[in-house]
Order: sequence, then structure tokens, then C-alpha cells
Amino acid sequence: MDQILGNIGLLFEFPVVNLKILVDGLMIGALFALAAYGLALVWGVMNVKNLAQGDFVICGGYVAWWLAGLGLPPLMGVPAAFIIMWGIGWVCYKAVISRVIERDLFTSLLATFGLAIMIAQILNLLFGSDTQSIQLDYATLYFGPNDFIDVPIAKLIGVCMAAVLAIGVIIFMKRSRMGQAIRATAQDARAARVLGIDTEKVYAFTFSLNSAICGAAGAIIVMVWLIQPFYGITYAIRSFVIVTAAGLGNLPGVIAAGLGIGALEQYGAHIFGIGYQQAIAVLLLLLVLIVRLIQQRRKRQSLQ
Repeated sequence: MDQILGNIGLLFEFPVVNLKILVDGLMIGALFALAAYGLALVWGVMNVKNLAQGDFVICGGYVAWWLAGLGLPPLMGVPAAFIIMWGIGWVCYKAVISRVIERDLFTSLLATFGLAIMIAQILNLLFGSDTQSIQLDYATLYFGPNDFIDVPIAKLIGVCMAAVLAIGVIIFMKRSRMGQAIRATAQDARAARVLGIDTEKVYAFTFSLNSAICGAAGAIIVMVWLIQPFYGITYAIRSFVIVTAAGLGNLPGVIAAGLGIGALEQYGAHIFGIGYQQAIAVLLLLLVLIVRLIQQRRKRQSLQ
């Protein structure tokens, strides 16, 4: 307890520490938001709660790491992971997801949970259980009082790439024919079919796009943090927290929730210790679910 109180006191004694934690949290949260946006697409369009979301992220990271080992420039691993994970997402859709779209919630959860286990075990067999990362020989920026705040340029590049990808997806969803078809299917799949939209094609495209987004996020993550075959659950939990808190189809909410969760986790790690960082994500998920449950009960009471 004394250690916790001391860490809290440090935030007030040295306010610049808050700025450092906030900067780190926002940079981490930007990648959380990117992965969560893919989940929001699949959840909103197909009504599938993808428990393998985090494993797609880790898989994309290993794709970029493997290609970097073959001599591909690290930054090129992001578009490469996007393309390769698109194909993997399409295969997963045809083999698994297409069979559970019309099924009940438990069936889709069980199917995607099995998919998550399979991906993690395949990565473990192929690459081993050791943590991996791509080392970038970039400098570090220092600013603030006495240059206390450090921002690795690799992280800054990663955040910029995540922002470019997010903007590209937004433009695609608003301007392209497929983007319009995806939004129409999300609103009412039956009406979309009546209007001539091939919803099966839309579902396959949406899941593949989600997998590609996760792959790009994983390729960025491996350049700034560590990956390991069984780390997927951590990103899956954060994605569910963000989407549940923001609501389906609410992209600004997804971005805000992702940045907020990143900042909260960094504050929690500073106060309670790095060992509690994952527990904070789980606690946030429970709190969000409780709040959503209370809101639904109030809506039912008002209708009665």
C-alpha cells in the first residue's frame, strides 16, 4: 500500500510524469483502436463476436517479423501483413465463420474461440514460444522539462501508419460501392438482399478486411513491442472493451475509447505495477458490461 501511495504522490509532486504517461498511453491506445475497429465491423455487419481478434493481430505481427527476417524492410511489413492476413481471413471465413453466421451466439463464440486456439498453436509450432520483435535503428525524441519525456521515433511512425490506415478505411467505407454495401448490410441484411446486394460476398469481404486490419496492427505492434503466440487474448479483451464501450458503428467512439483505455492502462501500470496492467483491461471489461446492463434495464423499464 505504501508503494501505491508513493506512486500516486509522484504524480502530484512531478506533474510532468502525467504527461509522459499520457503520451505513452495515447500511442498504445491508437493501436488498440485500430484492432477494435475491425471487431466493430465484424460484430456490426455479421453479428459475430470474434474471440480470435487478438490472435489475428499476433498473426500479423509474426508475418511482418518473418518477412523482416527474409530481408524485407520493416516498414514494408505493414502492407505485406495487410495483404497476407486478408487471404488468411478469407480462408477462415470460408472454413469456419460462414457456417456460424446464422447460428446462435454460443455457437459463434465457440467457433471463434476454437479458431483462436488453433491460430495460437500453429504460431507456437512454427515460431516457438519465445517473444519476438523487430529492432528498428531509429532515434528517440526528447522534449519537456529536462527532456524528461521520450518518444521513440519507431512508435511515432507506427501511430502515423495506424492513423493513415484508419483514414483509408473510413474513406473506403464512405466512398466505395462495397463500403456502401457493407453499411447497408449492417443496417438490415434482409433488405439489402432484396435490393440485390450479395450479402455472402459482403460478409466474406468484411471478415477479410477485419483480418487485414488486424494484420497491419500486428505488424506495427511488432516494431514497437513484443509478440508471442499466446498474447492474442490481451488484444482480444481490449478490443471487446473498446467496442462495447463505444457501441457498434461509432468510429469516433472507438477511437476515443481506444485512446482512453491506453491512457488508463498506463496510469494503472504506474500506480499498481506493470504486473496489473492486464488485470486493468479485464476490470474495464467487467465495468463496461455492468454499465451496459444497467442501461438496458433502464430502457426496458421506460418502455413498460
